[in-house]
Amino acid sequence: MSEPASTRVAVLETRDVTKRYRLEGVEVNALRGVSIAINKGEMVSIMGPSGSGKSTLMHIVGLLDRPTEGQVILDGQDVSTLSPNELAILRNRHIGFVFQAFNLLPRTSAQANVELPLVYGGASASERSRRAVNALERVGLGNRLTHTSSQLSGGQQQRVAIARALVNDPSIVLADEPTGNLDSRSGIEVMSILQDLNAQGITVVLVTHDARIARHAQRVIHVLDGRVQSTEIVSERVNAAEELRALPAEEVAG
Repeated sequence: MSEPASTRVAVLETRDVTKRYRLEGVEVNALRGVSIAINKGEMVSIMGPSGSGKSTLMHIVGLLDRPTEGQVILDGQDVSTLSPNELAILRNRHIGFVFQAFNLLPRTSAQANVELPLVYGGASASERSRRAVNALERVGLGNRLTHTSSQLSGGQQQRVAIARALVNDPSIVLADEPTGNLDSRSGIEVMSILQDLNAQGITVVLVTHDARIARHAQRVIHVLDGRVQSTEIVSERVNAAEELRALPAEEVAG
């Protein structure tokens, strides 16, 4: 089933995308003709159970993988046939990634972790430092610049990962189960940051299996068995900042 056409500007689209793998001689259909459109400035959740194809879809829209068939459109450009180097350049310029496992270098400072995408992009040391500090301040970690991952809580590590996703000023942030390894309070803090970023104009695509987390978005795309089952406009969106204010004071402190 395809998502209804939008009257707004689509920054990211898939058109009849399929993805097939061969595992031990058996063909697996991870995606089966998926067509979606993510509008500029939206916060959208892609929700489904384990094995539904939602993470495969995120890897394809994030230009980390290619579809077997179909098109991927980024800012009006068909990127389906670009070379790996061309895709890497587009990813670095347009897309920031946040993953469940944080993917931080363990014995490296928060600032150095955030600087990594800028190293790959060839920025000068002073520019890397300035932009990394600014990104960490945006997620409330301006006082943790020199702390390594082992010195940070899970929630703080995910905030470092968000800062790293922001350091190249992406137009799109893709977050794959960003609260999956966090306690409930830290998860709400992360969702509050993602909602704040969306309010600042960044397009946010959230992949989750959790229905409550999904309802922090404006729209939910339900995926099952490699197909889009339905698209839902969220009428009563969960406000993470209000959730934080409702927590007992001792849970919010620190």
